[in-house]
Amino acid sequence: MTEQWEKDLSCAVSCTRCNSALGAADRRILSVYTHAPICMACKKKEESRPDYEETSRQMIGQCMADTEAAWSDPGGYCFYHFYPFTCE
Repeated sequence: MTEQWEKDLSCAVSCTRCNSALGAADRRILSVYTHAPICMACKKKEESRPDYEETSRQMIGQCMADTEAAWSDPGGYCFYHFYPFTCE
């Protein structure tokens, strides 16, 4: 990993929402609401919120403006709000 933010977020040892433990091989993803790492169960709950689509669109726009990278760039911060990752 070349970016410090990526290492800090991907190696989180617990879900910031429900506090469940996250091992190195456990998939996690960034919340579109808090930009913090959450477990996949919490992401599923997040996606069921009525404001999820609008919030995720706003987050993509702001993230792309802040990072100057496309949300689909696997090396970019925005990508990890939509694609699970591990610490490995």
